[in-house]
Amino acid sequence: MIDPTSRRRLGNTGLAVSGIGIGSGGLGSVPSLFGYDTPEDRAVATVKAAFASPLNFYDTSAGYSAGESERRIGLAIAECGGVPKGWVLATKVDPDQKTRAYDGAAVRRSFEGSLCRLGVDRIELLHLHDPEQISFADAMAPDGPVAELIRLKDEGLVGHLGVGGGPVGNLMQFLQTGVFEVVLTHNRYTLLDRTSEPLITWATANGVGVLQGAPYGGGVLAKGVDATSTYCYAPMNQATLGHARALTRICAEAGVPLGAAALQFPLRDERIASVIVGVTHPQRIQESLDWATWPIPDDVWDALIQASGHDAGLDNSTR
Repeated sequence: MIDPTSRRRLGNTGLAVSGIGIGSGGLGSVPSLFGYDTPEDRAVATVKAAFASPLNFYDTSAGYSAGESERRIGLAIAECGGVPKGWVLATKVDPDQKTRAYDGAAVRRSFEGSLCRLGVDRIELLHLHDPEQISFADAMAPDGPVAELIRLKDEGLVGHLGVGGGPVGNLMQFLQTGVFEVVLTHNRYTLLDRTSEPLITWATANGVGVLQGAPYGGGVLAKGVDATSTYCYAPMNQATLGHARALTRICAEAGVPLGAAALQFPLRDERIASVIVGVTHPQRIQESLDWATWPIPDDVWDALIQASGHDAGLDNSTR
């Protein structure tokens, strides 16, 4: 039986995080992307419910709702008297909201804004977010974002550096610099897409901690194909749609919530330290814990894996 609350080693960082981590992509309210609104009071209640749960890992970003997700987390932190003991708080630096510059100066501004919104004076884990937005050469320049991240760590303002994004080849380039201790890959190690397998294998072999985000692919692996026709926030192609329909059918016939199978798939992999689940309602925290421990017979797993199209994947050059 999977224990989603057990602490797993995050590579060679010395950090230990719960098997389920709480994500905040929708916490600042992005109805255009997620299809629903998140009122501030509910967002703050969600964060406080997470802090009261047996989990210990929260993931956010300066770029989520232009900092609104961080601000709401900061309100909850203030009401709790600080980040609860034992919790690991991670955030991400992003390009300048107005100019879209993604250089060292923009990273410094992004980080300082995060400290202010969250109400903390140090970040335990800081990610370079979606670095595919600039060239690798620009990212690694002396006045670029990576150099600034190193300076932030040298100044004692950051405990550990990670890189999080989509394109697998791009993430691999950054890991091979030796700068980053953690990698966060999203949408690419799920029941519908396994294109991050080489990345996870390399990271594990080299002591890099692995985090998996978006186990539901943006919603279809929680709600089913009748509720949404997108995967990774874009329309599914016919092959992916066919696999999603098959997964939905198998789970329905077995009496297993599709979301339970989707969540347990990466949770079952010992190489993954934490699976980050976006949560915007307090009750979803317990639902995630329930799904993580939902009994799924071996024959159902066999059918799901066979139907999932494990060699299908996203075009990692574009998304």
